Amino acid sequence: MSEHKTEFKPIAYIQNGFMAKFGIPRQSGLTDVKSRVVFEPKYRVVEAFRGLEEYSHIWILWEFSEAMRSEWSPTVRPPRLGGNQRMGVFATRSPFRPNPIGLSAVRLERIEWDTEDGPALVVSGADLMNGTPIYDVKPYLSYADSYPEAEGGFAGQVMGYELQVEFPEEYRNKVSEKEAESISQLLKQDPRPAYQNVSERVYGMAYAGMEVKFRVKDDIVYICGIEKV
Repeated sequence: MSEHKTEFKPIAYIQNGFMAKFGIPRQSGLTDVKSRVVFEPKYRVVEAFRGLEEYSHIWILWEFSEAMRSEWSPTVRPPRLGGNQRMGVFATRSPFRPNPIGLSAVRLERIEWDTEDGPALVVSGADLMNGTPIYDVKPYLSYADSYPEAEGGFAGQVMGYELQVEFPEEYRNKVSEKEAESISQLLKQDPRPAYQNVSERVYGMAYAGMEVKFRVKDDIVYICGIEKV
């Protein structure tokens, strides 16, 4: 076998309101929450983006930079199975992998050509924490990348519901309409671990410089506090 080793370096980083892992969508494409992909100065070359504006979606290859471990495990505990059932790591999208590589399909909203840090990509549906290093961007091709008949394994069996969100006016008035919509979309996906289902418990989700407090009872999310942090 060849001893040649390729050193990968980030070409970009993501900017968004996800300042902590709790509350980030478990998969890409589940929300319309916006993010920016900001490239390192070396790659801010207009020619490198020529033609990308013709695509509606792109793939992002990135690093689970907040889930680094010195050792890997062949099995993991998927949160959607309650955290008490083990599955093979290659049958999951767990961040704890032999190589901490993530892959996300997101909508390309637009390219910001003339900003100070441009060209930058505005995308929606990303499931990356703010500051996550990105190693590559590729166009999504529906004729090659989409398999409507594909089986979803255990993941397809346990996911497929949304919670209802109760957003009292006293808290909605503390945020913009855009922020309120983003918060609602994130909470609909139920960010709690599957094994935590205590209706009296108050959870805190950090998003866009805010701490959002909420409870869940009978598949309804009750927002009970929003504070700037």
